[in-house]
Amino acid sequence: MTPNLDLAPIGNCSVSALVDRQGRFVWACAPRIDGDPVFSALMDGASPEHGFWAVELEGQVAVEQAYVRNTAVLRTVLTAADGGAVEILDFCPRHLKHSRIYRPIAFARVIRPLSGAPRVTMRLRPSTDWGARAAERTSGSNHIRYLCRDVTLRLTTNCPVSHVLNERAFRLEEEMAFFLGPDEGYDQSVLAGVTAALDLTIAHWKHWTRTLYLPLDWQEAVIRAAITLKLCVYEETGAIVAAMTTSVPEFPESGRNWDYRYCWIRDAYYTVRALNRLGAVDILESYLGYLRNLVDASAGGHVQPVYGVGLEPAIVERIVDSVEGYRGMKPVRVGNQAHEHLQHDVYGQIVLPLVQAFFDHRLLRPGTIEDFRALEKVGDRAFAMHDQVDAGLWEFRTIARVHTYSSVMCWAACDRLAKAAHHLGLDDRCELWCERARIIRERIEAEAYLPDEGRFAASFGGTELDASLLQMTDLGFLDAHDPRQVKTFEAVERDLKRGPYLFRYIHPDDFGEPETAFNFCTFWYIEALALNGRVEEARVIFEEMLSRRTHAGLLSEDIAIQDGELWGNYPQTYSLVGIINCAVLLSRSWTDAR
Repeated sequence: MTPNLDLAPIGNCSVSALVDRQGRFVWACAPRIDGDPVFSALMDGASPEHGFWAVELEGQVAVEQAYVRNTAVLRTVLTAADGGAVEILDFCPRHLKHSRIYRPIAFARVIRPLSGAPRVTMRLRPSTDWGARAAERTSGSNHIRYLCRDVTLRLTTNCPVSHVLNERAFRLEEEMAFFLGPDEGYDQSVLAGVTAALDLTIAHWKHWTRTLYLPLDWQEAVIRAAITLKLCVYEETGAIVAAMTTSVPEFPESGRNWDYRYCWIRDAYYTVRALNRLGAVDILESYLGYLRNLVDASAGGHVQPVYGVGLEPAIVERIVDSVEGYRGMKPVRVGNQAHEHLQHDVYGQIVLPLVQAFFDHRLLRPGTIEDFRALEKVGDRAFAMHDQVDAGLWEFRTIARVHTYSSVMCWAACDRLAKAAHHLGLDDRCELWCERARIIRERIEAEAYLPDEGRFAASFGGTELDASLLQMTDLGFLDAHDPRQVKTFEAVERDLKRGPYLFRYIHPDDFGEPETAFNFCTFWYIEALALNGRVEEARVIFEEMLSRRTHAGLLSEDIAIQDGELWGNYPQTYSLVGIINCAVLLSRSWTDAR
């Protein structure tokens, strides 16, 4: 079975797993999302010997799979040629327990016979040491322990343990529950406990979804994107990972195989901004706590573009050889060198979400004067770095320039600090930050603007284009109808668009010329079309993007121009943000439903 990205995530904001169309767990890391994979089959070729959890139905001829409505609970129905059928409900428990959210490091499955006399085989084969071998196991009367590298998992079940140990086919005549979680006793009837947790988890997700403010159109797409973005939150610290996977290449044999299981300040900024449009204030609040800790740790100095989900600064990049790689495409990377990069846009991406705390009356913890003073140190850094070379938002490894996007983000940091100071009645600080914003604006307009062409370039003194120039409107630097922005948009459209899709850039980088379009940039293009009055064109391309989603309603990072196949890490927060932003922008008003 050739691996592909047509996968459905489950999770509970502590752990997550990717489940394929046959109901197999093929990717999950524990005890954290950036840990060793306990299910590694996605990275281990077409016929892995371990690293998966499968329920196989004898004589299977059909499969159906979909989420339980408005939840992160996945339902798979397997049907055999003789009419026998089974239902599999997969989830990670998440619900209130003892007045707090219960989100254990655990994966749960409920398997029910639906018709006939189905015979199934349970193959539970966790991996360890990056898929190097199957996890060692020990067993008791109703449990099996799996000794993975960073965690020991215990399977508790009402299924005969020998059926699991021996992978013996058996007739499924009653409902069975499987709880793969912490290495501790399960203190109640496993069937009653797991089915109760299932009901509570379904209710929890439905209640959360019900708090979202949705656009009139494309609600199912927005709900699925929002739930999946929440699954990318590591709730213990508030971190938001860029994706659940590592090393899915941006295009075949490209070498552009990166580990995205960490918290990029940029990606998280776009995530909380999109979810804020839906009213998902819980994610914003927890992420603001994460940011405040980073601000304190930096003490006004250098801030990395990416950190570990536990606020770790060192996420050293290395290559592992114990798995074959996605479709056999190496390298498989663990860690990310980007933590060493200079990317000056991060200062704006810290300031912008934190400034909201001074204005938003919904927050349990509003911003304080002390918060503002700490944030000013980040602004000082933004002002100091606005005209210095960096790796840019695309994280070039050997190309250093003064990137326009980074400078505009530094301008935005100063601009928003001025607004916050005014709101707090700090007139002298407002004046200071207004002046700094003015200085940066004038520098950008002098160094990045090409008067002969009437447009901006992607770097100071350069002529190249990249899609991030479309963000100058979104950040408030230029009005969409400013002639300079119109010309910039026209140039980006002319040079970077391929079919309905948009490239980040087309000039060669550290790995040669890009071959796939970047999904988030296509969504930026859709927004720009709408802001330029070309709303119907925008809606057509948006529908095209929605048609490229997996059956789970999700997107990865990149898309092939020729056949629309998805590439890059999955599910990609950037891409899901694009779905939400464009749906909100392009939807009809709720008044149209009257």
